[in-house]
Amino acid sequence: MAKTFVGSRIRQLRSERGFSQAALAQMLEISPSYLNQIEHDVRPLTVAVLLRITEVFGVDATFFSSEDDTRLVAELREVTMDRDLDLDVDMTEVADIVGTHPAIARAIVNLHRRYRITTAQLAAATEDRFNLNTGGSGSASISMPHEEVRDYFYQRQNYLHELDTAAEDLTIRMRMHRAELSRELADRLTMVHGVHIIRRIDMGDTVLHRYDPVARTLEISNHLSSGQQVFKMATELAYLECGDLIDKLVDEGKFTSEESRKLARLGLASYFAAATVLPYGQFHDMAESFRYDIERLSAFYQVSYETICHRLSTLQRPSMRGVPFSFVRVDKAGNMSKRQSATGFHFSSAGGTCPLWNVYETFSNPGKILVQIAQMPDGQNYMWVARTVERRASRYGQPVKTFAIGLGCEMRHASRLVYSKGLDLSADSATPIGAGCRVCERDNCPQRAFPALGRALDLDEHRSTVSPYLVKES
Repeated sequence: MAKTFVGSRIRQLRSERGFSQAALAQMLEISPSYLNQIEHDVRPLTVAVLLRITEVFGVDATFFSSEDDTRLVAELREVTMDRDLDLDVDMTEVADIVGTHPAIARAIVNLHRRYRITTAQLAAATEDRFNLNTGGSGSASISMPHEEVRDYFYQRQNYLHELDTAAEDLTIRMRMHRAELSRELADRLTMVHGVHIIRRIDMGDTVLHRYDPVARTLEISNHLSSGQQVFKMATELAYLECGDLIDKLVDEGKFTSEESRKLARLGLASYFAAATVLPYGQFHDMAESFRYDIERLSAFYQVSYETICHRLSTLQRPSMRGVPFSFVRVDKAGNMSKRQSATGFHFSSAGGTCPLWNVYETFSNPGKILVQIAQMPDGQNYMWVARTVERRASRYGQPVKTFAIGLGCEMRHASRLVYSKGLDLSADSATPIGAGCRVCERDNCPQRAFPALGRALDLDEHRSTVSPYLVKES
């Protein structure tokens, strides 16, 4: 255990719980000055104090492992590989910055993200102006608002304590019963908020539900499954029950556009809905009892495979942590429409993912769960569980939507999952993957599609190699 990582993590836990140094020191049975020295990495953390901390905060000792900084190291490394910065920084220096000054490292990553957003917006505006001047459509656009909102959840490890506990408190007040969930949500909307619910046979090709806040009318398509209808009601209930909290969280996010703010409100309302339909405490206990068997949980709660995976990726309450998961949804073309992470797994922001990842293999095995032991370039091993999900057309002629859903955890948690049964969990069995060709440093990968950013190519016109993008030795 590297003591340089411990101080910032204890400050993080103390801040989450709202404890003063004096109050925490009293709970740990140590002096405030000793705690202050630990938090500033002047003195190391003893085993006895570590055990008391794990009891007070409800975390395991691995929370203080340097492995938990993997994602921030990877993010900062990606920043240093940006050609515009023209930096020559090795991994040791990056790790030192993260270990010694994690807050500064996070600030650098955030500043670089905003730089990319601004650059892309400028490029899009310039292209629009060019199209207008030359008789073009002027329709150039970028998806930065979606990326900005994804990053908001990503940076918070996909767990929002205030919103999650508010949803759970609501379920306790409503005394929800699983068989009566739809009726209880409808009653809450109708009796407390005066909402009139109308179920429509046909709302057109694109609309699934619609709420009119002036008329207090909620229309829901009958094409939705019972689980989907429940989720839509819970989403609208989020705005009515916790609108002020949602606005507060959006303000704290400091989003750069009104589009981003609206998308963030929608994302937070959806989070609240999932936390209402699948209350944290009960869902956590069932997940542990079922050993994180996704299909079994889906059948028990009568919600989709994707909904269960998404909720599993949020179980990071400090007093009751589940397995930290990364969650991803991709399509056949490799577009990543959802990505969240409570692990050190790093999703590249430079575009592209790894074809060796089992998430893409699922499209050749529709409906079948595939399990993969994967190793990232930094040596971290993960277990990935992936499966396709299909959204059937509601009428003849409509295309069917097919996605691959991936759920991954660090190997130290793999034994808690039913999917580890009978698997060789050793590093020798791991498939080498990366966050994407542009940031992956595996030189001899036969699947490499692009050279790595910031690395000079070793070109020889009289030589052929497995990879066309060999790099020069540093």
